[in-house]
Amino acid sequence: MTDLIAKIAPAVREICGAGELKLTTLPGGASLRRYHRIDVAGGKPASLVLMELGEDPLRSEEANGKEAPKELPFLNVQRYLRSGKISVPDIYRFDPTEGLIYLEDLGDITFESRVLADDDAVRRTYYRSAIDELIRMQEFADSQPDPNCVAFSRGFDFTLLKWELDHFREYGLEAQGIALSPAEASELERQFKWIAERLAAEPRGFVHRDYQSRNLMVQDRAIGPQLRVIDFQDALLGSRAYDLVGLLRDSYISLSPKLLDELVDYFIDRAGVEARHFRELFALQTVQRKLKDSGRFVFIDRVKKNPSFLVHIPNSLKYVAHALERVPNLASITEILKHKSVI
Repeated sequence: MTDLIAKIAPAVREICGAGELKLTTLPGGASLRRYHRIDVAGGKPASLVLMELGEDPLRSEEANGKEAPKELPFLNVQRYLRSGKISVPDIYRFDPTEGLIYLEDLGDITFESRVLADDDAVRRTYYRSAIDELIRMQEFADSQPDPNCVAFSRGFDFTLLKWELDHFREYGLEAQGIALSPAEASELERQFKWIAERLAAEPRGFVHRDYQSRNLMVQDRAIGPQLRVIDFQDALLGSRAYDLVGLLRDSYISLSPKLLDELVDYFIDRAGVEARHFRELFALQTVQRKLKDSGRFVFIDRVKKNPSFLVHIPNSLKYVAHALERVPNLASITEILKHKSVI
């Protein structure tokens, strides 16, 4: 780390002022990026976060059917969201030669850590704030679409939605030795095509793509806590329900059925969407998203050698089972997954 400190010291001192630097590597997630906190004695600001980009940062780790963007998506989407006064971190500097981004330090309090051990009364307040921020993001994008923002050049089309479902088949089933009979494989293929077709036909709006409790930071202010949005570089266009599923069907936090239904209704009321159709869409999107997550967590273990997400698979599959009960057309998926003891 001494070499890294020496490399970044001139830039950090230009941003924060002179002072002794202390570097602390932050816990990593599933991406190739690495993060460090840089504390600067007497600096203004007193600290910042350094993002080390992984190899080939323009390439998406997941299929998107598009060629690599010309600009780093993190920078591109941050600039767009900031123009709409969405609470994203400030970017102090980008060093493309070294693959380093110097970011505003948002602290260590994640939405997950703030609500994980709390009761429904506390959770209700925070989740409503998160839904309000989501709606602000969606309404801004609806009113001011920008062809220069990479999010508007890619979307959840049939190909990407089907790829994510096939990702579950590959890693959630086959990689774990769960074999399907020819009839089961054919039926799963038919139903996965149906899901992808239905979701691809939905009107598309701005989607963060990973709007969940680990990608919302909480900053306590005199006027109350403020939520800050991070990890938005994979933004694209998709269904209105996608990010709400990410938030309320979070693999890391399980909401009570009563609070879940109440928060879905809260979104419906605040966003002004048609209630019956949206509830059906929410259930269908839950099936698609949480099957994908279940397979992705196995992929992260097998391919990236990071087993820390495996513990969240049962919660994800519980959401799938619950959502399948609300989509009668998918009864055969329920049968197959129950027969294989997946749900």
